[in-house]
Amino acid sequence: MSISEKAPAPAPDAQHPSPATRIRARKRPGDLAFSGASLGAGIIILIVLAATAFFLIAQSIPAFATDPDDNPMLEGESFWSYAVPLLFGTLWSSLLALFIATPIAIGIALFISHYAPRKLAAVLGYVIDLLAAVPSVVFGLWGALFFSSFLQPFYVTLTNTLGTVPVLDLFFSGPVSASGRTIMTAALVLAVMILPIMTAICREVFLQTPKLHEEASLALGATRWEMIRMSVLPFARGGMVSGAMLGLGRALGETMAVTMVLSGSPIIAFQLLQSGNPQSIAANIALHFPEAYGKGVNTLIATGLILFIVTFAVNAIARWLVNRRAEFSGAN
Repeated sequence: MSISEKAPAPAPDAQHPSPATRIRARKRPGDLAFSGASLGAGIIILIVLAATAFFLIAQSIPAFATDPDDNPMLEGESFWSYAVPLLFGTLWSSLLALFIATPIAIGIALFISHYAPRKLAAVLGYVIDLLAAVPSVVFGLWGALFFSSFLQPFYVTLTNTLGTVPVLDLFFSGPVSASGRTIMTAALVLAVMILPIMTAICREVFLQTPKLHEEASLALGATRWEMIRMSVLPFARGGMVSGAMLGLGRALGETMAVTMVLSGSPIIAFQLLQSGNPQSIAANIALHFPEAYGKGVNTLIATGLILFIVTFAVNAIARWLVNRRAEFSGAN
């Protein structure tokens, strides 16, 4: 037989049946019910998301199409002149909270997973998880009645020390708010609120690091911090990004705490300690929706559509970052 000729395929037998004659396992009623319920849940999520987007778009069209002079909420201004400062306040307060909470959440998660004794780690884990069950209104009361006045002397010190430094004076210049209810206080309260979910995700990801990697690093003479830096953090990079983006999403949509802490207005200002502070979209909707009517309701819904798009974009960016680093993670 020449090399170019192909050998005949072996005939199927009892141990190697052909694909056409393979017998598929019969699905039990429980398997069918579970798969159907999972498929239905996924479809319901897509339907709810599509219905929400359709509602927001349909109700927002009058805010874009009508004359600003006929809209009681705009007071003669264009819609974007009204919405852009609110969008700035939302992003500014959320990014400040994320900047404050991320290193703290990573540090707490590392302490619980790799430094603390087992009993202490369990107690700290329970305490951090319990913070997620505290209602937003409680954080708002705490921030407005106690935390703001507690921080006010510290704000005065910051203004006196950093308010005269070039570049930093853009953020810490005076005069300081007498009540302490500033965008900085709102960001700190938001940081406390998003801390539990970020810490919980980072802690679980750190605990999933293969023990073989950690033991190999220690066996080669690495210190505990070097082992964490070379083995744990590269493995958990995707999880840390996911936790940060989830915390950012929580901060973007937070309403009650920001409303109670911050007496904001639709302005664009980078000062952190002054009495004039930007307002967030969610807090603005909560403040003005009870008295809104006509095209004013459509205007508030239109700002909610902007917040919906921003939150969706944040989740999409987080998914892209996680997928981009997936092939380099220790899980693969």
